Order: sequence, then structure tokens, then C-alpha cells
Amino acid sequence: MDEGTELSLTIAQIVQRLKGSHLHSQIERQAKECLHQPEIKLESLKEDVRSFLKTSGWERKLQNAVYRELHVQLPPSHPAAPPEHLKEPLAYMRKAQASWEKRVLKSLNSMSTELGVPLARMRPAAEQKELANKWNEMGTDEPDLSRFRPVYAPKDFLEVLISLRNPNHDSSEDVSAKSHWGLIQVPLNVRDIPQLRQAYSELNLFTGQLGIDDHAHIHPGSADLFESEYVQIGKKVVVEQDSAAAQQYSRQGCPTGLRADLWALILNSTNQPQDVMHYEQLKAGVIQHELLVDNLIYKDVKLTASNDDYYFVFEDFLYQVLLCFSRDTAVLEHFKYNSANPPKSYIQGKVGDDECAVVYPPNGVIPFHGFSMYVAPLCFLYNEPSKLYSVFREMYIRYFFRLHSISSSHSGIVSLCLQFERLLQTHLPQLFYHLRQIGAQPLRIAFKWMVRAFSGYLSTDQLLLLWDRILGYDSLEIVAVLAAAVFAFRAENLMEVTSLASAEAVLADLSTLKVMPLIQIFLFATAI
Repeated sequence: MDEGTELSLTIAQIVQRLKGSHLHSQIERQAKECLHQPEIKLESLKEDVRSFLKTSGWERKLQNAVYRELHVQLPPSHPAAPPEHLKEPLAYMRKAQASWEKRVLKSLNSMSTELGVPLARMRPAAEQKELANKWNEMGTDEPDLSRFRPVYAPKDFLEVLISLRNPNHDSSEDVSAKSHWGLIQVPLNVRDIPQLRQAYSELNLFTGQLGIDDHAHIHPGSADLFESEYVQIGKKVVVEQDSAAAQQYSRQGCPTGLRADLWALILNSTNQPQDVMHYEQLKAGVIQHELLVDNLIYKDVKLTASNDDYYFVFEDFLYQVLLCFSRDTAVLEHFKYNSANPPKSYIQGKVGDDECAVVYPPNGVIPFHGFSMYVAPLCFLYNEPSKLYSVFREMYIRYFFRLHSISSSHSGIVSLCLQFERLLQTHLPQLFYHLRQIGAQPLRIAFKWMVRAFSGYLSTDQLLLLWDRILGYDSLEIVAVLAAAVFAFRAENLMEVTSLASAEAVLADLSTLKVMPLIQIFLFATAI
């Protein structure tokens, strides 16, 4: 397709999507109401209405909505392309994802059968009342979760990624033997350091960054000046309510006091009355019906966030957000551009009858071990449940879903693993070879960090600085860069280890690491 056709297609898609939105009806209502104002003249009606919408802030809201659509919709494709190609162009990736989904669903169904727990049931009135009363203190309730186990853990998923092969690719054609060093054996294009330097140019050693303790090498004696000026710019961005400006600003980090507003602005998460109402409807759904996955959510929070020094205080928030998330059918929309398909189950006694197949859980996402850690850091930014919920949902449908689905996307977990291995192989070949020889493949250690976008491994202030850049660059690529930078930072110690256990011990505690200096030095001070 030529550029003009592609642009027309994109515009048509966005117009179509926004037509049914609440924003569209609000703007329409405002335009009708402004007709009664004396400054609106019949002879210049179109220009006057447009001018009114601009001065009253509606044009900016529309721009932000369009900007959001550009981030979450499918890239323009040939009109004749089948829908599955739009979700994932590579057939072997689609096949592997479908096979993985079957395995996960089978695990969930067998748990339901073995434990005699239905996938869903209506709560009796007394139980509904009890849950409604203790909604804000669910952490005090200790249901018996000993029989429940996570459906899968990241290490199970890693084994599936390691076994991925492109049937059309003959690996013996590869010029370099290095391509066989890593665990990921699929031919995907990932960026090397020169390309990353270009893409992440704002992170260079001479540009001011939030998250660097010592700015002396940039502006001698003026670190405080940089920060105070930078905060002032951030305040202007928030006042202007411009999503694109907020995203660009976030590349150099968000000041602590502005981060919540800036992230919500980037994600166009407005928390309007209809968003609050949607959250309340989801809450009512949780109170009315119990799902088997509720137990998986309880179990996961107990195993992860409840044992974390930073996050245990947010236990109640995590239950509220994740239980509501599991009921939210609006999440199904992201399966248009996700390589995964929502799992389906059958109404009791109707197994095999496709007309009686329903998406289960209603949002199409089966939680796995560590899933609650996608929400936990956001609890530091938002203390209003509906706002916390809408920001998390937007983060999930833009970024986090890519960390647990098999795809060829640049931000997908397969590409991140390959990029991590390539960066290490290319720039620290001796370390990579040494770890491989002692049976400590680097990816086996780093995978758990990447699949959670480092949540639960870094200190919270450092994690939020990392997530600033994920939002700023609209990519998870920086996660793979940081994983490689951690190995580079601990390279000297790692060269001394003699087993996987001792390598894991060297990398067991990342809570003292400073994220931005590590990334900067790895990207901009590594010899190439």
C-alpha cells in the first residue's frame, strides 16, 4: 500500500472507533449547545463551532483520544489480509500460541475437576452481603488456598519459548556460530546497540535525566537547576493536557509529584464519571458471582505482593483491582491486536456445543504466578480504586499482555529474550560463553525479571523510573536492555562463578541498583 492509502485507512479506522465512544457523544452535545451562543454566526457556522470546541478544551481531548487509538490499534495492513495475520503474521508463532493456550486452559479445567470447584457460581445472598461489607479489607480474610496452585509460572512459559522453531529457517545457513549460543532459536530482527542509541537518543550521557544522582558531569554545579526547571516544564505539560507532549517528556523521567498525572495523561486515562460507574459495575459483578480464577488471584497476591517489603500494604487494593479486571469484557478488545485468543469454556452439560461456549474468565486473561506484580507498583501512584483500575487496564492492553503471549512483536517477550541474548553475546562474549559452559544460561536467570518488567525485583523508585521510559518510548525494549546491563554490571563476579546456583546468588538482589546509570553506561559507553 502507498503512504496515502495507508493514511486514509488509518483515519477511517480511528473515526469508526471513536464514533461509538462516550467522547463522541459529549462533543456532539457541546457542539449543539454552543449554537445558542451569540458569537456563533450562521454564515461562519463550521469555523465558529470548531473555534468554540478548541477554546473550551474539547479539541485537545479529541487529539488525546486519537493519539491513544494510534497506540493501541493494529498497524494498517492490506485490506485482503485475513484477521489472524493482523494478530500475528508468522504462522509458526500463531501455532505455538494456540498450543500454549490449550495447555493453560486444560490445566485450569483439570484443577476445576480435581478440586470439585465450578468455574463460576452465583454467591448466596448472605455471602454477597458479607463480601460487600469487607470489600476494603479483603486481606484480613484467609480462605483456604492450599489446594490451589498457579496455572503456570514464568519458567514453564520459558520452556515453550526455548522450543520455538521456524520450520522454514535452516539454521545451518547462519554465518556466525554465535547464533547458537543462546536459548532462543528463532530468526527475528532485534536492534543492536548503534540502532538502540539512535532510538533512545534522549538517554545519552549528556542529556539531563531524572534518576541520575550526580548531574555534575552534565551541568557542573547545576543539578538542582536542571531538576527545578524540568519540574516546571512537567507542570506546564500537565496543565496543557497533551498526551503526546507528556509521552515525550516522560523519556527523561517523571518527577515523583507529577508522575501519576503524567502517566494518566499518556494513557488517556481520564477517570470520568462513566469510568467510575464502569468500575462500580465490575465490583457488583465480583460481589454477585464467584469465579475459580478468584482463588488464583488470592493465591498469587499471597505468594508475591503480600511477602514484598514494598507492596504488602496494598494487598486490599490488589484484590479489588484484579477481581474487577477478571470480569471486564472491555479487555477483550485488545485481542484484535494480541496474538493470543481468549480462552473459552462451555456451559455445564453443553461441552462441545460451540453455541454454548463462553469466554472464561470474562476478560479472556488467565492470571499466572506473578501477575499481581503488574498492578502493585501503580498502587504507589493512585489511591482511588477506579483511577488505579483504569490506569492498570490501559497499561495491560498496551504493554503487559505482550510479556506473556507468543508473538513476533518488537515489544513481545520472544523479541525481548532474543535481544537480551544478542546484546550479551555481542558485547560480553566471554561472559556469555563462560555462563553457558557452566550450565547457567543467562536467559534462565533474566527471564523472570523481564516477564514482570522487573516489578518485585527493583526498588520501587527505580522501577517507576524504568516504567517512565516504557511509556515514554512506547516500547518494552528497554526491559531487555536493562537485563543485559545488569549482567554487564555484575560481569566481574559472574566470571568467578562455577554453577547456575552461584550465578543466581550473584544476581539475587537487584534492590540496590540504580536503573538509569546502568542503562546509560551500557548503551552509550559500551565499545562497538
